[in-house]
Amino acid sequence: MVNFIFMATRFRRHFSIAVLLLMAVAGCSEESPRLIKGQPMPGFLLDRLESGSLDFPNALRGKVVAIRFWADWCPFCESEMKNIEPVYRLHQERGLVILAINVRQGRKTAAAFIRKLNISYDVLLDRDGDVARRYGVIALPTTFIVDRQGNLHTRILGESTPELFHKIVEELL
Repeated sequence: MVNFIFMATRFRRHFSIAVLLLMAVAGCSEESPRLIKGQPMPGFLLDRLESGSLDFPNALRGKVVAIRFWADWCPFCESEMKNIEPVYRLHQERGLVILAINVRQGRKTAAAFIRKLNISYDVLLDRDGDVARRYGVIALPTTFIVDRQGNLHTRILGESTPELFHKIVEELL
């Protein structure tokens, strides 16, 4: 019982910190946009962590794209990012692309976090949080799964299991 109370208290503390930080990311005064299933996703041009930039959706037409928003302070982002790597490796040849978008952190911070994960999918930098705001991100992690036509198929708020992620991706590939 004591362990359960300790874990619940720890979870509540992490959750409270995450909510406060997300309010800073999303901006409290603006209403979040509503992205609707079946409608085209907003485009963006973001720098890659390593080099160059990526123009979504133009560079990824005909692909199934998972757009994941994360930050190093997010208590669930690390495990989820590692857990979806095998799904990505399994399906990348069939057209799956994962874009891990870091929200409002510098290149050094994002790179230090990514180094320990051993992931092979693209990491992008949303330095000012503009893309996260346009996508209506209110919590991290948040994942948008986009079909081959560039339309929203699924939004996952919070941590996802590799099994759920795999099931959704399989439907689209």
